[in-house]
Amino acid sequence: MEVKIDWGGPDGMLFVAQTGTGHIAAMDGAPDGGGHNLAPRPMELLLVGTGGCTAYDVVLILKRGRHAIVGCSVKLIAERADVDPKVFTKIHFVFTVTGHKLPRAAVERAIALSHEKYCSASAMLAHTAAITWAAEIVDTGGSATETS
Repeated sequence: MEVKIDWGGPDGMLFVAQTGTGHIAAMDGAPDGGGHNLAPRPMELLLVGTGGCTAYDVVLILKRGRHAIVGCSVKLIAERADVDPKVFTKIHFVFTVTGHKLPRAAVERAIALSHEKYCSASAMLAHTAAITWAAEIVDTGGSATETS
């Protein structure tokens, strides 16, 4: 895997990343750090990648189990250390999984497998951050249940 990051120049802190697969992502800093707030911060993109990694796993595991999943979203709430390097110290994942008669055990197992076995990003972040999660299951018939 390879990526290249280019600085946008001396008038700010905009960086453009190009992935080995040809995709582009922009990053910028806060105005108090010389940025212009034109794009997500690099640490936000780290959370985005982690959320995408684990959501991908959850959907794939449930689909392979032939469960009637039609939606999956995950919200990450993170805390960082006060001193440099300001690593993530806590990350809480809130999954909302939508489908028809999804068994709670299957959803929770998919989330646990992602965090314990498959998601490389959350595995790396678990070295500095306490990882917790909650799951909400929304039935396409309209009912919802929650756990943590």
